Amino acid sequence: MFKKILIANRGEIACRVIKTAKKMGIATVAVYSEADRLALHVEMADEAVCIGPAASVESYLVVDNILKAIRDTGADAVHPGYGFLSENASFVEALEIEGVAFIGPKPLAINAMGDKIESKKIAMAAGVSTVPGHTEAVRDPEDAIKIANDIGYPVMLKASAGGGGKGMRVAHNDDECRDGLIRATNEARTSFGDDRVFVEKYIEKPHHIEIQVVGDSHGNVIYLGERECSIQRRHQKVIEEAPSPFLDKKTRIAMGEEAVALAKVVDYISAGTVEFIVDKNQKFYFLEMNTRLQVEHPVTELITGLDLVELMIRVADGEALPLKQSDVTLTGWAVEARVYAEDPFRNFLPSTGRLVKYIEPAESDTVRVDSGVYEGGEISIYYDPMIAKLISYGEDRATATENLQKALDGYYIRGVNHNIAFLSALIAHPRFADGNLTTNFISDEYPDGFHAQDLALEDPNILIAVAGVVHQAYQQRAAQISGQFAGHARDVANDWVAVMRDEHHPISVQGDYGDYDVTVDGKVFRISSDWQFEQPLFVARVDDKDVCIQVERQNIAYRLGYRGAQVDVLVLHARGAELNTLMPFKKPPDTSKYLLSPMPGLLVSLAVEVGQEVKAGDELAVVEAMKMENVLRAEKDQIVKSVEAKVSDTLMVDQVILEFE
Repeated sequence: MFKKILIANRGEIACRVIKTAKKMGIATVAVYSEADRLALHVEMADEAVCIGPAASVESYLVVDNILKAIRDTGADAVHPGYGFLSENASFVEALEIEGVAFIGPKPLAINAMGDKIESKKIAMAAGVSTVPGHTEAVRDPEDAIKIANDIGYPVMLKASAGGGGKGMRVAHNDDECRDGLIRATNEARTSFGDDRVFVEKYIEKPHHIEIQVVGDSHGNVIYLGERECSIQRRHQKVIEEAPSPFLDKKTRIAMGEEAVALAKVVDYISAGTVEFIVDKNQKFYFLEMNTRLQVEHPVTELITGLDLVELMIRVADGEALPLKQSDVTLTGWAVEARVYAEDPFRNFLPSTGRLVKYIEPAESDTVRVDSGVYEGGEISIYYDPMIAKLISYGEDRATATENLQKALDGYYIRGVNHNIAFLSALIAHPRFADGNLTTNFISDEYPDGFHAQDLALEDPNILIAVAGVVHQAYQQRAAQISGQFAGHARDVANDWVAVMRDEHHPISVQGDYGDYDVTVDGKVFRISSDWQFEQPLFVARVDDKDVCIQVERQNIAYRLGYRGAQVDVLVLHARGAELNTLMPFKKPPDTSKYLLSPMPGLLVSLAVEVGQEVKAGDELAVVEAMKMENVLRAEKDQIVKSVEAKVSDTLMVDQVILEFE
């Protein structure tokens, strides 16, 4: 067995691989950019080597730098994780010259299947059903438009070397096709060092279902069931689950056997994923093959009981697979949610900064957290915005979903914006409960974006009751402190008025030491909790229900979060509540005359100049953050008065780019 494995990656997947290597008694080497010198994967590994500046094209994508790290540390194997060099055949060939094992497939398979254009040709030749499209890279926007019109809109512009939603755009007309090709090409070049883009028919409202395969060097290939990955935003998976609530047994077997046959054509070794799109009649089409470990592999691990990273390591070392197809069993249900540093209330713009407070849900037999961050760590502008993957397990889909919802309630993040509220809303949606999933789920249900009002409070009185308990506790502590001085003892009231969303709710709080009877609008709640001062999570038994409510003091109010929803509650004396209605409302400043950067990022281009008249919808600037290009457009007809930033500037959130007359 290998003695030392270098992980040519970062973040949560690097940490994930390190965990299995340690379990197997194998030493590990982390590589890191200058921006990642304090990253968690660096701390977890036995050794760590700096491989260059922050930008991935100067560090994680530089083969020579990683080869030097291998030589310096004496690593005898490399695990690439996903992304970066994981599907780079030249990297594998360089490792072979060095006599270092690659924990992944051979160059033949990577070239054949990792390239979306070539893999489609091979699938077509093998008689596999494929999506209609053009199998050559497009030359320029006009070439793309011609091909798109030949195929028929809508079409998908897709980077040949792409993955993770990068380098993908849907176009419904010539203008979108032209613009989409530019964006897809730029993202492909930045993320993969390969700017080839091809065009295929976009099949509307399909299921996105993938089959996990594993092969060894002895000719054995098996499939480990499927994963339902239809809930996506901008072609980036958000929620994944295994098995799929849509497939029947017959289709599952047919897809699995086809995936295995395709893998055998290229002598596939290691873990890989064959992706399909499936229409409403369960007719499936080959989409692509990812010749690497997938982000969503944990759901397969939970229902099969297998460690995919361990299997990858063992087959890379020449071992035969320890099981046959007939040995594969699928038990229970698993659901994964991707926790991102992004603001769902601002069109999912990426968020960067320091994790001022970070508390992960406790891991158990039913909850798993794959993360690569820690409290006090930084979320950088240079890499993917994923914070962690939260995975739940249950004996059935409903149980797994409820376990995930509870875990999301207990996931506390401050310092950067995050999408936990959005994830809670998705898995609480009736369509999700019904298993009525397509790749258009998010765009169908949130056509105008995600807003706070999309989060309905299950029982707002529970939050009011908890605010009352917390306020009562703080008041009792204050009374005890002042009571230590002669003449300063004071009684704490039991009756209050809670102000939430401009509505007044009479409350009465009776009890202490963790057991309370709280009356809200005449309804009594029995609350038991061992909550302590300043704890951000109020874990309690409310009547016959276990809850975990996020709570923090916000000046004179309490901010509470539950099931994704967040509210501010003022707890006041009756007279204070009356006076509160007279407080003036401070209007936010008018920023309509400015184009502000909606996120931290790099100003890639400016499309206007001083004095230029712009129309609503015109492109003004492009800001790149976390490997995605974000086009900023005019909201109305205006004239540019001044330009306050220049191309290549690193912008802060809300920094002024343009001023209008």
